[in-house]
Amino acid sequence: MRILLAIAIVAGCCAAAMAETVPLYKLDRAGQSERIASDLKMVVIYRAGLSNATTFAARQTNLFSGTVAGKSPLPRREEKERLWQAWKSYLDYLLALDALDSSHNDWWRLAGGQRDASFTTGYAAFLAKYRYSLEFVALMEKNPFVDTILNEPVPELGLPAGTYARLKFRFLNAATATDFGARAALYRTMSDEATKALQPIMDDDAEVILKSGRGQGELLTAKNALNILKHAGSTAWFPVQAGVSEWMGHTKVHRKDELLISSAQIEQLHKQLLPGDVLLVRREWFLSNIGLPGFWPHAALYVGTPEERRAFFSTPEMADWVKAQGEASGDFEQLLQSRSATNYAISLQPHEQGHPTRIIEAMSAGVSFTAIEHCVHADSAVALRPLLSKTEKATAILRAFHYAGRPYDFNFDFATDSELVCTELVFKSYEPAQDMHGLHLPLEEMLGRELLPANLIAKQFDEQYGTPDAQFEFISFFDGHEREGKAVEATVDEFRKSWQRPKWHVLAQ
Repeated sequence: MRILLAIAIVAGCCAAAMAETVPLYKLDRAGQSERIASDLKMVVIYRAGLSNATTFAARQTNLFSGTVAGKSPLPRREEKERLWQAWKSYLDYLLALDALDSSHNDWWRLAGGQRDASFTTGYAAFLAKYRYSLEFVALMEKNPFVDTILNEPVPELGLPAGTYARLKFRFLNAATATDFGARAALYRTMSDEATKALQPIMDDDAEVILKSGRGQGELLTAKNALNILKHAGSTAWFPVQAGVSEWMGHTKVHRKDELLISSAQIEQLHKQLLPGDVLLVRREWFLSNIGLPGFWPHAALYVGTPEERRAFFSTPEMADWVKAQGEASGDFEQLLQSRSATNYAISLQPHEQGHPTRIIEAMSAGVSFTAIEHCVHADSAVALRPLLSKTEKATAILRAFHYAGRPYDFNFDFATDSELVCTELVFKSYEPAQDMHGLHLPLEEMLGRELLPANLIAKQFDEQYGTPDAQFEFISFFDGHEREGKAVEATVDEFRKSWQRPKWHVLAQ
């Protein structure tokens, strides 16, 4: 089961980011194919998000099993919290599918197979939204108290009052059924091998919609259907969220050159870093943003270059430790190379634009070696230094190299090592052991699983700061200011408050 976490909805949008968006029909054929292929994969992942958020909610049997309208017991606090987990996760993936659907509004401007593939991508996203929203609402309506709970505003997350009522209005609506009828009619005329793999789940979603009675409008001709869709198009379901949804859909991989932290600031930060440092990064296009709660969605580990590691780890104490690990030379680089020969060789390969790799991080592409110029090319970033010995930092780097090359863990399952999410890489690199004090990072239960959101690292830092329990030293914080179009160097006190920001804080400024 995929872990689905939270979304915070802001009351604003990023006009600058939207202006940079290149519509699908304006890309060349290679660019169109690349974006469509990426979006098709995302539909499957986001659909699974909706499915499992609904499944998790349904398993809260005290809320939804055998309830009688008007007689359901008042939910306890812990039951409300579990319901909120499912609700916020659901909204996160719904908004992501909105973004994908909206980005394929102009499918009819394309030609041939690209046209069919773009239409099918948008239709698949629409079906997932429609099907699981009907199921989610049907489940929630079993308990009369749920309506009140889900319609409450949550200011710290940016959720306005009446969110659930808007969801019901949108999907229990004749206009949505008409949209379904039009798309279903056109889908019969499409034929594209690139989207064939989606057919089983699309057929399943369509069948559920029809059985619910929400897709039984008149059967449209393809010509009438095309006219309806060309003049309507899909939009985000929060009126104030249209910009955020469009921005979110296009910037996850396409807004790479207009981030708020400057090259000079990246270089300034680099000069302060040492092997073993932990970075928290707010980088808007990361796929891993979807499903992760809070202001800080991403974490990475600074490992440095071989030269930087030699300078840092060349001490008599380290040499003795390396020899105790079985490397007679006492050279940590030799130990690292002997333990992870293949990954060590990969780490020596230059990254984008010839930059040396100094970072290891888990991204949608998997656990990868990247350059600091890539990792911190972002909107906000903070560097934290574990208050640990060099031998423990060396152990963490050895572990991190061991994990390199493994896939990104869309299941967010900390119990397995075969796939890793970004914070899982940091967590397991510094995990305490019999001979290692390590970092005691908190885990948080989300939809039935324990995991570590990056935002929780910032929260723990705030709570432990200035106490004997502190595990990190603050190094530097570059805070993105969207309206000013830049990041500014901020204080430790400002960083300590950052974990309380809404998820889309940078857009709401």
